[in-house]
Amino acid sequence: MDTASSNVSQTLQLLKGKHVLITGTTGFVGKVMLEKIMRTVPGIGGVYLVIRGNKKHANAGSRFANEIATSSVFEHLKLNSASYFNDFCDNRIHCISGEISEPQFGLPRSEFRALAGKIDAIVNCAASVNFREELDRALAINTHSLRNIVELSDIAGNIPVIQVSTCYVNGFNKGPIHETVVKPTRGELTQHKSGYFEVCSLIEELESKIADVHSKYQGKELKSQLIELGIREANALGWNDTYTFTKWLGEQILLKSLRGYSLTLLRPSIVESTLNEPAPGWIEGVKVADAILLAYAKEKVSFFPGKRSGVIDVIPADLVANSILLSLAEQFKTPGNHHVYQCCSGGANPLTLGTFIDHLMAEAKENHGAYDKLFARRPRKPFIAVNKRLFNAITLCMSFVLLIASQTLGKLGWKRSLKARRNLDAAISLSTIFSFYTEPEYTFHNDKLINLAKRMGPADQALFPVDARAINWEHYLRKVHMAGLNCYALKGKSQTATNRKIVATSQKQAA
Repeated sequence: MDTASSNVSQTLQLLKGKHVLITGTTGFVGKVMLEKIMRTVPGIGGVYLVIRGNKKHANAGSRFANEIATSSVFEHLKLNSASYFNDFCDNRIHCISGEISEPQFGLPRSEFRALAGKIDAIVNCAASVNFREELDRALAINTHSLRNIVELSDIAGNIPVIQVSTCYVNGFNKGPIHETVVKPTRGELTQHKSGYFEVCSLIEELESKIADVHSKYQGKELKSQLIELGIREANALGWNDTYTFTKWLGEQILLKSLRGYSLTLLRPSIVESTLNEPAPGWIEGVKVADAILLAYAKEKVSFFPGKRSGVIDVIPADLVANSILLSLAEQFKTPGNHHVYQCCSGGANPLTLGTFIDHLMAEAKENHGAYDKLFARRPRKPFIAVNKRLFNAITLCMSFVLLIASQTLGKLGWKRSLKARRNLDAAISLSTIFSFYTEPEYTFHNDKLINLAKRMGPADQALFPVDARAINWEHYLRKVHMAGLNCYALKGKSQTATNRKIVATSQKQAA
């Protein structure tokens, strides 16, 4: 029987009895995917979670129980099937205390080999998504750690690997961006006939430069120098930031090391709150677009560098989780192949920055009272996207004026910092990190992912939707996403805590 033409889900059949190792479930996408598995794939054999201990919870089991299992992402499941949820956690969740960036996850060799013997597939969601991370740390987490994934897969018998990457490994490439291996826009790197780029010598050069920085600096200056080194090296080869650069390097390691074996690179774009599951608008933390929205809501930023006609590629997290599970099922169905899929909206259902701003501002003006954690009052100023050169000119002039004003007030005995100066600094800080994403000169396409969903059949298209054409942007942005931010991301936050969140997000983009 051809299950693709029936009402039987191929994904549920293919995942039945399988044991899957997942990294990164303390992060946003990882939690959404784990919840989807627990709720929708009851036949799965087991889920192994590699979790690093922290100051509050020394081991993986404690951290899972207190930071993951208690997440609001599981509210729907607990409300409707509490006994099933508890039974799943007790009997089919297996927590491994490990650090993905350490050799063999920091496990003894015997435990690492034993783990390999228990699993049928690996889904790697772990990453440092800090756009301005120290280069050594970014390399350790986003690049070198994948050698552990390769080794584990090899010991287990070359089992499928799903690598959650990002559409933005495409760097400074312009125009239509399709699902293929990415060529750097700058520099000279050798491309193998199999498609991947040779990066071993490049990584060695980066490590040498890192060692040189370590020999010259220490403390805060060391951190600053490593951050700047990462940005310089990324820019020199055609990437905006250290995160996307090191994720691209990681892709090359996997493509080379797993030649002839089962590998899928799954690249989401800007992941935002869920469209439907497990609840519309579920989100954790503040994402790329939200940092700017929050700064505007708190009257810190009213203009920002951006291209109103540019397609800002936003994708709900549940569509990403579904894409991961479909691609995993495919690898069990037809193993031994390499696939690249982009989970995105730009090609099929484009959302321009101008439309994005207009919908959010309209909702803010009409219904600001419904979002008490976002807005203290009705916004008094419009949010304006301007050309980056104009933005830089305006901020330069404002900086000069505020400097003169500050000096004058200082002579008069006024010691307090000017609010305008703080707000300008916030705008400049956000611009430094995020302006690349608000001035897009590219459009992501995902025809291959949509074709995968079609091949899997109508049952899987219903259970695991991935098509962004289902999104009504006005409804999603105004009634789903903003409500989710207010309910989940800022739940229980005071105004002061929210302001701190904005500042923190300008330094680190949360997963």
